[in-house]
Amino acid sequence: MKQLGQGFYWQDLQVGDTYKSWGRTVLEADICAFVNLIGLHEVVFSDREFLREKSVIKEPFAPGALVYSFAEGLLLPTMQGTGMAFLNMELDMKRPCLAGDTIHVELEIIEVRETSKGNRGLVRTFNKVVNQNGDIVLTYNPLRMLKGRPNDQEDPIVASALKGA
Repeated sequence: MKQLGQGFYWQDLQVGDTYKSWGRTVLEADICAFVNLIGLHEVVFSDREFLREKSVIKEPFAPGALVYSFAEGLLLPTMQGTGMAFLNMELDMKRPCLAGDTIHVELEIIEVRETSKGNRGLVRTFNKVVNQNGDIVLTYNPLRMLKGRPNDQEDPIVASALKGA
């Protein structure tokens, strides 16, 4: 029986493949909860007078770590049940993500290779977090280890080619 919501196996991804996630609106309540959860009591997140009078950014905005966390949550379906490890990344903040912005992730597969151990592979993507105006808010390039397709499951590309032959 096939599992709904199953993530990609590394063999099913090719360099150049692109995907887009669903969106998520960043609420002011999300920002407050995150700031309090991690103790990020910087005045730009906790003092509206400071924000209005002294900050370069005049509207409530999300910490970069929150935006990154939401992006990872939006991408979870691509790794559900197949993700093994998050190995590294580089991350760049491009612009503020304001309270009320709706973000989604656009990703491109930039590296796919088999590991030397077992049925697993390394996949690197270039991820852009984009707001409702098409502005890039954040970029990052995670390297992940993904499971390989179980030996008892046929390769869908090979199966499709055989059916057409």
